[in-house]
Formats: sequence, C-alpha cells, structure tokens
Amino acid sequence: MRKYREEEPLLNKDKMKTMAFSNLVGSIIFLAIGIWAWFQTDNFPEVANTYVQASTFPRVMIVGMLIFSVVLLIQSIFKLMGTMKPTDPVAAEVGTLNPLKDKGVAAAYLVMLLCVLFAALFKSCGYILCAVVLSMIIMFLIGKRNWVQMVLVSVLVPLLMWLVFYKVLTVNIPLGPLNFLRTLVDMI
Repeated sequence: MRKYREEEPLLNKDKMKTMAFSNLVGSIIFLAIGIWAWFQTDNFPEVANTYVQASTFPRVMIVGMLIFSVVLLIQSIFKLMGTMKPTDPVAAEVGTLNPLKDKGVAAAYLVMLLCVLFAALFKSCGYILCAVVLSMIIMFLIGKRNWVQMVLVSVLVPLLMWLVFYKVLTVNIPLGPLNFLRTLVDMI
C-alpha cells in the first residue's frame, strides 16, 4: 500500500480499494436483498383473527436490515465524496476474497457451502443430524480442539432446540432417520 503524508487526501482511484467503498457496495447489496425479502413476505399465509402473522417477525428483521443499510450507504457516500485522510478507519485497504491467499476466507467459503448443504439435506437427513455435523465442522474451523466439549455441544444443543420446537412451540421439524425420537418423546 502506498504511504501518504498525514494531511494528504486519498485519490479517487485509491478510494475504490478502501473499506468505505466496500461498505458502499455491501449496503447496496443488502438494500436490494431487503427489498426483495419484503416482497417475498407478501406470499406468507395469513391467519384470520390474529394480530401477529407469519410475516411479522421477518418484516421486523427486514426493516432493521434496511435501516442499517441506508445508514451505511449514507456514511459511505459522505466518506467517498469528501476528503478521506489515510488515517481514517474506513480508508483502510480491504483484504482479499481469494481463498488461496487468506485461510479465513477459505473457511468462510466452506461454511457457506456447508449451510447450502444443510438446507439441501434438511428434509432427508433431518435437522438433528445436519446440525450436529455442521456445528462440529464449524467448531473445528474456529479452533476448538476439546473433542468432549465439541461432541457434547454439537449433540445436546440441536437436541434441546428440537425439543423446544417440538414440545413448546409445537413445530414439527424433519428428523430424517432419527424419527424414532418423536415417538420416544411422545411417550414421556
């Protein structure tokens, strides 16, 4: 990265490599996703005589995402249009998204792929099996090496979450080959 004197502002071509420019691009992407998601919630079924609908919680989250995206967009525009000094935190040069150069980026890509696999295998393998495998891999990627802790957390958390959904919220989540757990819990 080029060295600047303290009072020298960044040139326009240098601004394209800054965190401020990345924030601008990210805010536009999240605005587009938020608007798309808002219109998708129109397709959710409505229940008669109920104030809180299926679309209520997603819309609250979408509004929050839109508000923060607009704030980030405005901040980025002001930083990019104004004179940004090299000492400004958003003037820092952004890292690479090349998984060959950055191990953290490679791990992030792997987690994204695992989440897609989680969604694809959710019905056939069931929530608990998918969640156990996913949480074990993620815990390994973030540096956990206590295998007892990893196994306990990876098994107990999905089981307890399924139990809360099944018994408290009365939501049937696919269990795949572990479908016997449903009858076992019903007997208790």
